[in-house]
Amino acid sequence: MRIIAFLFFISLPFLSAAQHQFSNEISLISDNDLYTSIYRDRYYTNGLFLNYRTVKNDLTKEAPKRIYTFKVGHMMYTAIRSTLQFASTHDRPFAGYLYGGFGIDRFYNSNNIFTTDIEIGVVGPNAKGEELQTFMHSIYNYPKPLGWKYQIHNAFALNLNASYVYYFPKISSNFIDISSYNSLKVGTIFTNISTGVYARVGFKKLQSFSNSVAFHSNLNIASQNNNESFVFIKPLINYTLYDATIQGSFLNKTSPVTFDVMPFHFSLELGYRYYRKRFLYGYTYIYHTKKLKSLRAAKTNSYGSIYIGYHFN
Repeated sequence: MRIIAFLFFISLPFLSAAQHQFSNEISLISDNDLYTSIYRDRYYTNGLFLNYRTVKNDLTKEAPKRIYTFKVGHMMYTAIRSTLQFASTHDRPFAGYLYGGFGIDRFYNSNNIFTTDIEIGVVGPNAKGEELQTFMHSIYNYPKPLGWKYQIHNAFALNLNASYVYYFPKISSNFIDISSYNSLKVGTIFTNISTGVYARVGFKKLQSFSNSVAFHSNLNIASQNNNESFVFIKPLINYTLYDATIQGSFLNKTSPVTFDVMPFHFSLELGYRYYRKRFLYGYTYIYHTKKLKSLRAAKTNSYGSIYIGYHFN
């Protein structure tokens, strides 16, 4: 968290730079339950994602803009406390997931968006979740995590993901817009379906979906990047068929602690996004109901997500 704050403050002096057309972006997303509570360290406890995006314009008349994303990500899960020593006290498996990926975002003249991506990596000790959490706890002088000896065992990770955003023009305006959000994940780590609503409320006139930090689309070759400032809300109903970080991988059934998934759960995202002259910032609060069938597991959980990005040519 200290690193994120440092990057934010050192970038502020550069916000006066001249506004240009930028076709590339590098961004860092940091997820952590520390961003919602200094006392909570449980379940999805940390995520770190590095992304590089580049834009291609004028591809077809129906979908004149595409953005290609190259990404590396790491996700880390623990029980209700990382210091639990005995498997019988775990209410969720410990698990690490490390992957690299590639995605394509297609932006249509109708303001709709279709996204596909692929992730390839590993779940288990080879993802180095134990080492990363031990290092992070040493920085903040937290107790050493002890439950990783019972973590989900190593398995190959391959996931295919798709999402579709449908814009509702009749119930949207220059300062408020509403769209539907739908996603599908299929693979050896996550298989689930989500559907819900995405709504923005702007502090200034909202940009179109094809030119907004909301969808990482404010990269342009032929037009100028415009400043943005808005809040958003994204409630979702989620149906999970399979989650290797909870059930263990079907490719390796030797994991010592596993649980069945809770098929349906509800999630809610509340956040803020800001873009000015090549710099992007954002914070999101994520809340969700119980994801697994464990009598000890809490009925709800939350974490925060910090987003920092930089545009360049």
